[in-house]
Amino acid sequence: MGTAGGGGAAGALRLPGLHGYAAEFSPYWPGRVACAAAQYYGIAGCGTLAVLEQNEAGIVLLRSFDWNDGLFDVTWSENNEHVLITSSGDGSLQIWDTAKTKGPLQVYKEHTQEAYSVDWSQTRGEQLVVSGSWDRTAKLWDPAVGKSLCTFKGHEGVIYSTIWSPHIPGCFASASGDQTLRVWDVKAPGVKLVIPAHQAEILSCDWCKYDENLLVTGAVDCSLKGWDLRNIRQPVFILLGHTYAIRRVKFSPFHATLLASCSYDFTVRFWDFSKPNPLLETVEHHTEFTCGLDLSLHNRGQIKMTCNICNEILNGQSK
Repeated sequence: MGTAGGGGAAGALRLPGLHGYAAEFSPYWPGRVACAAAQYYGIAGCGTLAVLEQNEAGIVLLRSFDWNDGLFDVTWSENNEHVLITSSGDGSLQIWDTAKTKGPLQVYKEHTQEAYSVDWSQTRGEQLVVSGSWDRTAKLWDPAVGKSLCTFKGHEGVIYSTIWSPHIPGCFASASGDQTLRVWDVKAPGVKLVIPAHQAEILSCDWCKYDENLLVTGAVDCSLKGWDLRNIRQPVFILLGHTYAIRRVKFSPFHATLLASCSYDFTVRFWDFSKPNPLLETVEHHTEFTCGLDLSLHNRGQIKMTCNICNEILNGQSK
């Protein structure tokens, strides 16, 4: 474990032989984060779920669980502080209990290609999980049921990202290599809305925590675009600055107009789309592709990010 220099980074932890793809803060434990990782850049080899925690000494590994294929995404349970779900290159989802030494508790295997995205609904009254796959489908799951509840078809390319609306029960969005952002309602068949958001593959999307009609997309064309679902003819904002594909984007849980993005240009950038000069800060601690990013629900300035090539987890403070 080492300390990253410059820009106020608090620490770094290397996971030898592993390449991080996703990081997500625990909604229960301040400073605790889960990381989904894979060997050999996810092309071959195994995967690892690493549960990390920051303390006075830096970032420490609390527990790790291995899977027989690369892990590409992770999401915390919304009703049990110890439970996580990961998605894997073999098309399966795994349910893990971090209070136990072995796992997984359950495995759901229905996708026919890589399961690249997984998200647990934050809406009260429902315990639903959505997954997105390179088989071009999204699937709806109840973790208490041993099979998917529904399969959503319509994308003409691989699905890279699926995210629940934090406002509307049973509503989620998906981003795809077919250059579209789509919005779905689990209670209705077929897609609810199709937005031709970019002229390039879309690798990430997120929902604004303060506006039920606002989403953001990040794409291979190096741009971030904001979309108002009430008028999708043109984006409400476009953010430019990244020099390679944008791998992940997250809205702030504390500020309606703030968001963060990470990219294959090795940087993490913070934005305020309400300002004439929206780029607030560029963080350059990573030395290779930056794939994972999350914003803490407990600390207004804290971020966690994973790096694909240099096997590194960084903790930093945004200004």
